Amino acid sequence: MAKIGEASVPVATRDALARARLRASLVPDLLVEARRVVSTVISGWHGRRKRGIGENFWQFRPYVDGETMSRIDWRRSARDDHIYVRDREWEAAHTVWLWADPSPSMLYKSQGAIVSKESRALVLILALAELLSRSGERIAWPGITDPLTARNGAERLASHLSHAVELPAKPDLSSIRRFSDIVIASDFLDPVEETMEWLDVLSRHGVRAHLIEVVDPAEESFPYSGRTEFSDPETGDKLTAGRAELLGQDYRNLYVARREELAAWAKRLGWSYSINHTDRLASDALVRVHMAMTAEAHYAAGGIR
Repeated sequence: MAKIGEASVPVATRDALARARLRASLVPDLLVEARRVVSTVISGWHGRRKRGIGENFWQFRPYVDGETMSRIDWRRSARDDHIYVRDREWEAAHTVWLWADPSPSMLYKSQGAIVSKESRALVLILALAELLSRSGERIAWPGITDPLTARNGAERLASHLSHAVELPAKPDLSSIRRFSDIVIASDFLDPVEETMEWLDVLSRHGVRAHLIEVVDPAEESFPYSGRTEFSDPETGDKLTAGRAELLGQDYRNLYVARREELAAWAKRLGWSYSINHTDRLASDALVRVHMAMTAEAHYAAGGIR
């Protein structure tokens, strides 16, 4: 049987201490990779700016009757026939929760992929932590850290991850409150109903979620043929197919249906849903998430991209 892919790390999935030690050894390298990715997108990244209380200049706009005269910028107004108001930028920090799926299925890496799904998810989350920290936002990992504001936020988050003995398969999200955002990087291979049930608390609390589906190209295309043994990374169950190519079309239909149902549900909630393939650039996902996070509440970034 030709091998298309395998779990990238041969570590017993139930050995929490072994997994923690492995994660501790990988996170520093992933942080370096995350910063390399950040360097490719930083020129287009800025905080989610809006008008409000602050010291920094935001914009000039036409004066509206009834506004306080003290806000008029007379120097700018003298340049033409209109009266202009000087707006300042709202500087209140925002909390963004970050989470990368640690489940065994994320360890998969096919021959056509650059990295495992777990590595890509962690790089994406650490890169976002770096970008958000530089923008003055608060960041946090549910179940690992409380919201923190620091220029070295990504490094501090990486340190917490390195020392965590065990990361829950699905953390409790009930403590995340209104006006926060959460970015979740996962393969979302669990039954859609289970994923919706887990994330439903976010919609009830008025939290905006940005879902990044991390995909190995072999999972999407199903390039298997002939006698093939499939192994469930969660349970260890095995299935041997005599002619795997006969399963291909049904598999692809189910795979796409799962994605479309979850993406449509996210869009109805005003959330964003994007896809990042492990044989493509990580920076693509950062750009899409950035667009979604800087949009207004009823943004149009909720479709599949």
